[in-house]
Amino acid sequence: MFDLKAAGFSDPVLVAATDGVGTKLRVALEAGRHDTVGIDLVAMCVNDLVVQGAEPVFFLDYFACGSLNIDVASAVVAGIAEGCKTAGCALIGGETAEMPGMYSNNDYDLAGFSVGAVERGELLTGETVTEGDTVLGLASAGLHSNGFSLVRQVIDDTGAHYADEAPFAPEYSLGHALLTPTKIYVRSCLAALKTGGVRAFAHITGGGLTENVPRILPKDLAVKIDKASWVKPPVFEWLAAQGGIAEAEMLRTFNCGIGMIAIVDQGCSTEVKSVLEQHGETVFEVGKVTKREGQLAIRYKNRT
Repeated sequence: MFDLKAAGFSDPVLVAATDGVGTKLRVALEAGRHDTVGIDLVAMCVNDLVVQGAEPVFFLDYFACGSLNIDVASAVVAGIAEGCKTAGCALIGGETAEMPGMYSNNDYDLAGFSVGAVERGELLTGETVTEGDTVLGLASAGLHSNGFSLVRQVIDDTGAHYADEAPFAPEYSLGHALLTPTKIYVRSCLAALKTGGVRAFAHITGGGLTENVPRILPKDLAVKIDKASWVKPPVFEWLAAQGGIAEAEMLRTFNCGIGMIAIVDQGCSTEVKSVLEQHGETVFEVGKVTKREGQLAIRYKNRT
């Protein structure tokens, strides 16, 4: 149970999201590291709530396996609890299911469900996005939780092992580096909303910038993104080189270093950027909102 009135809401609209971690779990299993995927699970849900203007209020998890390994399950749930603490929401329950015959060896699967609340009239819909608005990009922590089927294929093709030194982060093993958890943007984005200058947010997950940003745009508008405007984590260059992955495919599969997009009133961009940075974000001005020409809702400048 959760008491929205006690949480300070007077006339709230509920917003819900559900997600998983995908095949990043296979990396966790093969690397023997289970303390970060719970953070990923929370992040994938709560980041989708804040883009609607909603504050995450509670979270539930589902952990399914063939045979329960207490140490593994404890590490996963500890990560979920850490993610909820970072997002400022309550972990109010969950389900652990043992299903012999459904999951082999030490395999397990995760799903998360979160509910947020926003006062009526304060929902973000993207309808107020205007030509000339500034597009800010919030740096990602790396791959986050998308594209891991392709990541695993690249690793298989190169013959690398998760215990090896990561070529793009020599201070870590490959498994450790790839399992860097998805960044949780809730507190910074909620703070930015209080400035009154935010028009829309887009959580950059599967589909990358190419497919996620157009979802928040009115049909007559587009964004022009300058690919030279932000610093890209080295993991993306390594994957592109090792896998021979075309730039268009990289942009459609991975976040490429930008985990959240904020479209803001041009006159408020300096203030919004400052607030985001005060809350720990690395922020880049990556583009502008323009009139749409033809069918393309996103255009890239300085593509290689």
